[in-house]
This record gives sequence, C-alpha cells and structure tokens, in this order.
Amino acid sequence: MTGKRSSITAPAGGTIFARMTQLATETGAVNLGQGFPDSDGPATVRDTAIEAINGGHNQYPPARGTGELLAAIARHQQRWYGIELDPASEILVTTGATEAIAASVLSLVSPGDEVVMFEPYYDSYAAMVERAGGVRRTVPLRFPDFAVDEAALEAAFSERTAVVLLNTPHNPTGKVFTREELAFIGELATRHDAIVMCDEVYEHLAFAPHEHVPMATLPGMAERTLTFGSGGKTFNTTGWKIGWVTGPADLVAVVNGAKQYVTFGTGTPLQLGIASGLEMSDDFFTGLREDMALRRDVLADGLRAAGFDVVVPQGGYFVLADAAPHGVTDAEQYALELPEAAGVVAVPASVFCDDAEASGMASVMRFAFCKKRSTIDEAVTRLVDTYGQRA
Repeated sequence: MTGKRSSITAPAGGTIFARMTQLATETGAVNLGQGFPDSDGPATVRDTAIEAINGGHNQYPPARGTGELLAAIARHQQRWYGIELDPASEILVTTGATEAIAASVLSLVSPGDEVVMFEPYYDSYAAMVERAGGVRRTVPLRFPDFAVDEAALEAAFSERTAVVLLNTPHNPTGKVFTREELAFIGELATRHDAIVMCDEVYEHLAFAPHEHVPMATLPGMAERTLTFGSGGKTFNTTGWKIGWVTGPADLVAVVNGAKQYVTFGTGTPLQLGIASGLEMSDDFFTGLREDMALRRDVLADGLRAAGFDVVVPQGGYFVLADAAPHGVTDAEQYALELPEAAGVVAVPASVFCDDAEASGMASVMRFAFCKKRSTIDEAVTRLVDTYGQRA
C-alpha cells in the first residue's frame, strides 16, 4: 500500500461479524453469529416504504430527518415513556444507531477525555472512542450474573470523565439495567458533570418480568442524556439503517454538526416506512416481545441440551453460553472451529472485552435468536448431534 494513512484508521481485516458471516457462507453453517433477522418485518412498514418510492419520495430528506419520522419518534417517546421532545430540535435521524453513536462520540469526546463504559461492549463503542482520542475506562459485567460492581464503577470515574456510554437492554449479555442501577450511574455522571449516551435500540425487547427504563426518564437526567434508537431491531429492517438520537437541543445540535458532513440524510422512503411502524398498535409490540422470548427459550434450552452453561437473557437478541464444559478455554479459536465441527456460527464474547478474564468471557459464546424458529431448530439439532444430549 502506498500513501499516508490517518493514525486513527482501523487495522485492516474488518469486524468479527463480517468474518463469522463469511465463515457461515463458506461452510454452509447456520449463522447465529451476526444479529440480523432472517425474516421480513411488518407488511405495513414495507408497504409504506414501497408506496413512498413509487410516489416520488426518492430525493434527499431534510438533514435532520423527514417531518413524518421526527413526529413519529416524538409521539413514540411520549406514548411509551412520557418523554416530551421537540421534533425540530431534540431529535436527529441517523444512518442507523451506529452513526448516532459515532457522531455523538466524535463530537463530544476530545483527545484525553475518559469514557466510562461496561464490558463486554458493542464493538463500535471502543472503535469510536479510540477515533475520538478518548480513553476507555471499562467496568466488567461478569458472567454469569452481570451484576454492577458499584465500587468498581465509582472508581472508573475521574476529573477527566466526559461521557458514560451505556446500553440497555445490553448487547451481548442480555442484561436489562434496573431503575436502581441506572439511578446510581446517573448520580455518578451528575457528580462528575458527564454526559450519558444511552443505547436503547433493544427497547422493545425487554422480556417479562423485566422492564426497559430509559435513562432520560430518571430525575435530573434528561438534561444530560443522549438516547440512541433504531427501527431495525424492532421492525426486522436492519438493512435499512434508520436510527436516531434524541436529547437536549444543544447536545443534539452538536451531534448534528458531526453527522451532517458524513451522510447528510438517510433513505427518504425508508424513513417513512419506519415512521408508520412506530405508530403501530400496542399489540404489535407486545407480540414482538412474546415471540422473541419464545425463540430465546428454544435456543437457551437447546444450548443446555448440547452441554453449554447458559444464561437466559433478560432482553435483546442474544444468548451467552459458556463452552468451558466442552474443554474450551479460548472462545475466539473455538468460534473459528465451530462452523466445521458443528455446522453453526456464533461470535466469541471475548471480542467485546478489554479483559475477557475479568468479565468471565474467555470461553463464552454469543448466539443470536432473532431468527426463524426453523433456523434455531436446525442449529440446535446440529449442536446436540455434535455434542450429544446432556443427561
């Protein structure tokens, strides 16, 4: 390669998700690695987007988002959480929640600033903090209970703390943070005058009896919280990449300052499709949670039958399962071998950690259950056939 490279350019090689999906294609393995559904979302959402395309909505949207989607997000936040937002100034539509996270971190984290975050963490968090010149201060959520270590969390804060980056329901652990845990995090953020960035893309996938509590609803937190949302996880449209960030107008304006020079605007007809989805009846959202909880249970039970030690997730798309009973000590190496050995692809949870041992993730795998029942059943059959039914 010739020419100079930026010092913040990522190493060549791509993400773990791309690597494992490629392995699935090469081996014919069932792909429970990358968290994308293998069935389409609601017809209403798809039909609205199609009608928008055929109706001529194919040019740039307003930079902050279409009026329809901005209004729908505002109504959604009020309907579900009692959060009042000004669509014109307190909401910004982005190319997926990943861009919302990237634009927020790049615009609000300066070189040397510290970012407090839990590990394991979604991989883009670490990448964006690094690119902003920030310093990660991670706090382990240790397998299998993922309890918040309050002393370790408090010790992670300092006079250089600028941001707390949080995810609930949490990927990859499936933890749904409680109101009490969020209040403790919020108290520390307030004490250190830090901004909280809360990734809530799995908000409608908190499984009973667990309840999703938005950080912005806690006393005193709305003024210092940016919330990331997405249509992809709720409406099985991950390929549309329609996300958003909501929060105080001054913070959203700063985020838009970074975002506007990257994508400017995102998929006009797709925004209209997601807007229609956010207006769907309560029955849709209830049914989504219940159906996904059933898929979770099928996969968790199957993994147990195949000899893994399993933690049943409280929310999200993923089950974490410890492969140590199979003699595994290195999850990354095991992930490379599993497609050939059992015909199933999963992602090693260790890649989401700065210190896999501290989080108890050295031998833990992440399996996605946002799939058709037939896909999950086939994966379970292959795993049980490979490892034998646990007595």
